[in-house]
Amino acid sequence: MMSDLESFSTSYAQARSKFLARATSAGLTVSSHVLTLPGIDGEELALDVAWQGARDADKLLIVSSACHGIEGYAGSGVQCALVHDEAVAQAARRGGVATLYLHALNPHGFSWGRRVTSENVDLNRNFVDFSQPLPANPDYERLSPLLIPDRWPPGAANTLRLAAFVVRHGLRAAQTALSGGQYVDPSGLFFGGNAPTWNQLTLRRVLREFASARSRIAWLDVHTGLGRRGAAERILAARFDQPTLARARAWWGEGVTSTEDESSASAPLNGQMWSVVYEECPGAEYTGIALEFGTASRLRVLQALRADQWLALHPQAPVHLQRSIRRRLREAFYVETPGWERSVLEHATAAVHDALRGLGMPVKS
Repeated sequence: MMSDLESFSTSYAQARSKFLARATSAGLTVSSHVLTLPGIDGEELALDVAWQGARDADKLLIVSSACHGIEGYAGSGVQCALVHDEAVAQAARRGGVATLYLHALNPHGFSWGRRVTSENVDLNRNFVDFSQPLPANPDYERLSPLLIPDRWPPGAANTLRLAAFVVRHGLRAAQTALSGGQYVDPSGLFFGGNAPTWNQLTLRRVLREFASARSRIAWLDVHTGLGRRGAAERILAARFDQPTLARARAWWGEGVTSTEDESSASAPLNGQMWSVVYEECPGAEYTGIALEFGTASRLRVLQALRADQWLALHPQAPVHLQRSIRRRLREAFYVETPGWERSVLEHATAAVHDALRGLGMPVKS
């Protein structure tokens, strides 16, 4: 399995076809939740769900991909490899663990080569209570006029003003302001939405059907774009309390980081997806991580995201510029080299085995 680089795909359509074929041939039970929007080539878009193991299993491992659409190249590759990994299947059976694969949480972004949903929503900022006042991010509002300039690439004056903000407030504050999530500018970066997306509502339905009755749940959500190229960060994707953090570090190692104590490359975020488990599966002991694979420098990733957002607002841009922006965004979230892909598979497989061992540990009273 470690050398199964054919698990990776070059498009959403290919990734979906490959996942469905492999899951079906491995005997998994598969269902699909279709999004009524077309893909970039007119293909059907869906959140595909595959179940492996006993339906009455008390312990559940969730492996998900493409929360941020274009990041699905890595996550789908992991899932396509895992469903055919007999060592993983045997370990799950020994531990009495069922596995739930969620392929392409954001199929529209995956297909169209964007990080966001069709509404320009960052899915991992969308899980807030929209009946209450939404989180404020005044620093983003200060930065907003600089982030998406009138022309691309931006001029020297724009670059200097952004640099001045970083110098004045610090890199961490700037990162938090930019990526923490904002709910005021639907055409801006890291927009959390003004209502639950189809993606959120569909995920809730899936969890109610497959996970709500389980007593122990682990979730491994695959991401890319933060950290040193080829490195894998295990970021706590659960409540930041002592029992949960201790359990995560017992399972996945002392290197598990958190956005809450600044140990992670990620800034603190509003509306994170993992919170849905506590709402839809309130009786479960929950432990989760985001497995984040590094690709390029933060500046390069940020510039790629800014350019992509500029292009969304300027669809009549010259064709050569459109192609350049789309290529750079893809490179910011998917490194198409055997070495990087092999590292992704190795780290993800190790994290899955760690989760299976952790789920098999006795519950501490």
